[in-house]
Amino acid sequence: MRAIGLTEYGAPDVLHEVQLPEQHAGPGEVRVRVRAAAVNPVDTIIRSGGFAGNDRAIAEPVVPGTDVAGAIDEIGPEQPEGFDLVVGDSVTGFVVPDGSHGGYSERIVLPSLSVTRMPSNGSFARGAAFLSNALTAEITLEHLALEPGQTLAVTGATGAVGGYLVQLAAARGITVIADARPADAERVRGLGAAVVLDRAADFTAGVRDATNGRGADAVADPAVLTDQVVDAARDGGQVAFYLPTDVDPGRGISVFGSYVMRSNLRHDAIERLARSVDRGELTADVAGVVPAADAVAAHERLERGGVRGRLVLEF
Repeated sequence: MRAIGLTEYGAPDVLHEVQLPEQHAGPGEVRVRVRAAAVNPVDTIIRSGGFAGNDRAIAEPVVPGTDVAGAIDEIGPEQPEGFDLVVGDSVTGFVVPDGSHGGYSERIVLPSLSVTRMPSNGSFARGAAFLSNALTAEITLEHLALEPGQTLAVTGATGAVGGYLVQLAAARGITVIADARPADAERVRGLGAAVVLDRAADFTAGVRDATNGRGADAVADPAVLTDQVVDAARDGGQVAFYLPTDVDPGRGISVFGSYVMRSNLRHDAIERLARSVDRGELTADVAGVVPAADAVAAHERLERGGVRGRLVLEF
């Protein structure tokens, strides 16, 4: 089975085609013939060894990829209650990468709870373009549990997770303060931000000004600015971080460490997000589609920055 992976950690050019043994669906699982796999920032961390450690030897090819879309080609026994998919159905799936088990593969076996019917209003590329990042935002907002009218400050609002935080928070009636380059400000307002700060300016000062000096009820930091933005939260507020950090905000501020891989079986949220895309309530923007063999170029483009939407590998 063809996949795109690596046998040493490093720059984008370590990615190459690898051959893997064919897998079959077991109890409570389905196998997906992958047609599209999104390229996400987390994939670049996997590729560079940021999670595993660059000094660890690779015993088998490492295959990145958390977001896939394709067609079911095998269904295992003992499916969960309410399962109604059949072979041939187009699905969106969330992958927890582990060694050679990753989304950059022709076929992948997934828990049935990790897949849902693909949104009907787009291509396979669009079906692969939203789930892991939207789910990251959804789980964050569930944890923060802000009430309508409370304030959420979001860094990196044009990025992979930030845009979904803005959309999903605004849909809950939360007042969103977000940052963006001037060229992207209207786009971020269109996602639902009530206040858009200049990304080049002081984020904390902007949030304080927008909240009459009090600070936001919560700060979500997908741009990974960490200690540079914690003062944007009010006393007793909350901060969500998206990479491990030792930062202690003090002032009674509670910290949520986001790790979406723990939510791969949250079928309720996965289904809800896909149907939101179906109804046009949530974006699934595709920045470009390239053959899987051009994964090196896709990673290079992502790392140059400025990508709006997801780059997608076509299998």
